[in-house]
Amino acid sequence: MVNVSEHTLVPEHAILDEPEIEEMMAEYDVERVNLPKIRTSDPALPDEAEAGDVVKIVRDSRTTDTAVVYRLVIE
Repeated sequence: MVNVSEHTLVPEHAILDEPEIEEMMAEYDVERVNLPKIRTSDPALPDEAEAGDVVKIVRDSRTTDTAVVYRLVIE
């Protein structure tokens, strides 16, 4: 079976630890519940991702070298 998360078109997904989450929320003045959501069933998520985790997604961008977005993992 193909591992979708390893496909070249799927951007890097990394689970943040609590200190990184706190730093990101302070920097952007946002609460965890206000982040865009991503489901645990999304095949691009790392296998160890659980509901309540925050995932950092680093994408290629035409206007900047990379674009960083954050998603809250939900059921």
